[in-house]
Formats: sequence, structure tokens, C-alpha cells
Amino acid sequence: MPTRRIRLDLPSTTLPERIRAAFARLREEMQVPLAFPPAVLADAERSAQRGAGGTHARDTLELPFVTIDPPGSMDLDQAVHVERRPDGAKGYVVHYAIADVAHFVAAGGAVDREAHARGATFYAPDGRTPLHPPVLSEGAASLLPGEERPAAVWSITLDGDGRIEETHVRRGMVRSRARLTYAQAQEALDAGGADGGLVLLREVGLLREAAERERGGVSLDVPEQEVTVHGDGTYGLELRSVLPVEGWNAQISLLTGIAAAGVMRAGGIGVLRTLPESDERDVARLRRTARALGIDWPEGETYGSLLDRLDSRVPQHSAFFHEATSLFRGAGYVTFVGDVPGGSAHAAIAAEYAHVTAPLRRLVDRYGTEICLTLCAGGSADDVPGWVTDAFDDLPSTMARTGQRASAFDRAAVDVVEAALLSSRVGETFVGVVVDVDKDPTSGQVMLADPAVRGRLRSAAGPLPLGEEVTVRLVGASVEDRRVELVLEGA
Repeated sequence: MPTRRIRLDLPSTTLPERIRAAFARLREEMQVPLAFPPAVLADAERSAQRGAGGTHARDTLELPFVTIDPPGSMDLDQAVHVERRPDGAKGYVVHYAIADVAHFVAAGGAVDREAHARGATFYAPDGRTPLHPPVLSEGAASLLPGEERPAAVWSITLDGDGRIEETHVRRGMVRSRARLTYAQAQEALDAGGADGGLVLLREVGLLREAAERERGGVSLDVPEQEVTVHGDGTYGLELRSVLPVEGWNAQISLLTGIAAAGVMRAGGIGVLRTLPESDERDVARLRRTARALGIDWPEGETYGSLLDRLDSRVPQHSAFFHEATSLFRGAGYVTFVGDVPGGSAHAAIAAEYAHVTAPLRRLVDRYGTEICLTLCAGGSADDVPGWVTDAFDDLPSTMARTGQRASAFDRAAVDVVEAALLSSRVGETFVGVVVDVDKDPTSGQVMLADPAVRGRLRSAAGPLPLGEEVTVRLVGASVEDRRVELVLEGA
């Protein structure tokens, strides 16, 4: 699906400073620091000088890995290479190199303690708060092109239908051949000029998408609302749909997480990402929403099958996607030693699943990766390093707090820019689509067509028409309060 990009400059030269001040207040409110303490920076500088050592195989340097990320990314966790099975059988081998953060971060050291306090990387338009100091996350540990880097190298053998047959992970040195953006990878595939690894990535991605549908998993194609910073210092918003290659690349990460969960289950130790089954009342509400939007959802059709045939470029379908996210509530983590506890599956993925593919940006991945490295080297649960199991009691709650804070921070940052874009246009009318309705049906959210703002909407004349195109009037926009208020025109 092509990317839709919208450039929106701010209405005055004074607003960028107000935005920066609003971001500073936001970080202070949510206790999201920009800088690292001197002791952490010093520890990171020392760690960055650490050589590969004898635990990393060197034959993995021959694998032609590439990274595929958003433009400008420097914290490169993952590099991928897909090949056909060398044994002549029908199928594939997915090689996935993941930055070996544990090689650089000493348990209990200053960097480790700071990473536990942060939990994840936080992103904002005027800068990001990384989980690890940039000398590691954008330097020594990042899988930058042309550089030898230590990694956890996954090799996952698939059959001809893309199903997992064998999983192994080991430490190895890798050298990425290229740093591609999603757009570059998609353009190469569309033009027929992509190398064999990218072509096979597409083949495997499509097979894994089909397998996801078959097992009852779902992926939501919700158009993304992104804040951008232009070269002249102005801010704007982009509303973009996910490119196909992003979905295929995501399937490789999901594949690895599912494979990791299998290794953990077999080894009797692990940390799993969980999501409970949707409440029947939420599913019933979503069915009512489909009827209100004019979407035919036959009684016998699965939820995943319905999503697969919808198109986020259709306003009613886009509204349904936004509503469907309400089914994905209650995600968490569970650690275990011995038997896997009940309720350990991830309902949206429809499988057991572990986070192991983003250790530069998410704390828990370092722990999951170390467990799998130990088990795949022939060790048992007793051989997993003590620094891993010592964190089992606190890790789920740490990551739960981090996820909630990161989500709130991201939404609030977008709110700041939305208010800035509209601050000089109070009283004007706009066209948009109602994408969410509250329990009080006279209030909800509307997605404006131009600019790409998602704002609070209320009606004085009755329920909001979910999924319908409406004309709204802007009655308030406050950068300081991160608030946009709209009313249904004519109500």
C-alpha cells in the first residue's frame, strides 16, 4: 500500500519555541530524561571498547545481512537474510541477527541500572530518550552497515509453507551489507531490482501472513499518524499507511518471537509476552460497530478474516480498525521456570510469543535472548545466568509500567503538534471522519482529512455518526494543554 505523505508547516515562527517548551514540560511530567548521568556515560564509553571475544563465531560474517528501518534510524537492532534451504528440501532458512546488547552491558553496572529505570526508548519529534547511551545504541552495538558487530544470530528453518521446522540461535559476528529504508526496499521489490534476499523476504512474509490468518492471528493496518520535523525547523504531521514490506519485515520479527517462545517452553524457562482473549462483550460491541459502519461481518467469519479483507484507505474501514484496537487490551509479561503457566499465549498473535528482537530499544529483549542462547547451546534452565533469573520477579511489572508510559508519552507528543498546527485556526471548519465514539455517544474522536489531526469531538444534537464523513468546527486549540476541541457543525 503506498505511503500518503502530508507536509504541514506550522502557522507562525513563534510556535516552534512553544512546542519545544511543551515537550520539555511533557518530559518533566512523565519523568522522561533527555540526558544520561555522567557515571552511565563513562560506563558506556568503557563498554563500547569491548572486543568481540572468543564466544562469537566468525563464519556468520559471510551472511549478506541488510537492515530495513525508518529513514534516519541509527539504533539498528535487527538485520535479516533469507535463503532457500541448502539441503535441497522445499523451504527457507531465515537468518536474523539481533544486536548482542548483553555483550556490552554488564549486569548490575551503571548502564544496566539506568536501562532498568528507563525500560525502553522514548520517542518525540524534538529528540528521543534512548534506553542505552548513543555510544552503544547508535555506535558499538548497532548493526550499522559495513561494520563488524557482535550479534545473536538466529537461524530458523521453515518448510515450503513457511512453518517452523527448526530453530537455533548462537553468538556470531555479522556485517550488514546495506541500511535500507522501507521505501527503498519496497521500490526495489516493485521495480524488480531487489536482490535475492529481499525477494525471499517477500515470499516468506506472504507465507507467514497466510499462516497468521490460518492460526487466527491478526495484524491491524491502522494508518499511522506521525510527527515530522522539516529542514527549516517547522513541524508537521504525516498520515501514512503501512507499506507491504513493513508487514513482511514485521513477520520476520514475529516469527523469531514465536520461535523463541518454543525454545523457552522446551527448555522450561522463559519470559513471554502475553495478551488475554478478548472479552465477549468487546467483540459484541465491535460487531455492532461493523453494522453501524455498513461493514458486512457474517456470523461464521473470523475476526482475522474480516480484517484481512478491509482496506484502511476506506474511511469506514479505517474507523473500524481504530475501534478494533480496543480488543488488544491487557497485554503483559509472564516469567516461568518449569511448566509454562496457563494464559501464556498472545491472543492477537494466536501463539506463545517472546520479545527478543529489539534489545537496543526494549529492556526485556536482552533477557529473553540470553535464555535462548543458553538453551540452544545445550544448557538447561539451571545454566541460565543468574542476572537473568534474578530479574524475573520485577521484570514483568517494570515492562508494564514502561509500556503504559511510552504509549502515553507518544500520544501526548502528537497532541502538542496537533494543537500547534491548529492554534491559529480557531473558528474554522474542517472535513473529517468520526473514528471513535465514547460511552456517551455525543462525544468521541474525529480524524480530519487536512490537516491530519485526530481530535476530540462533541455533538449537541445527538449521537456522533461513527464512520461517517462530517463537517466540524474548531472551538479550541491549546499547545500548553495539549488539547484540540471540535464540535459537530450544525449540531
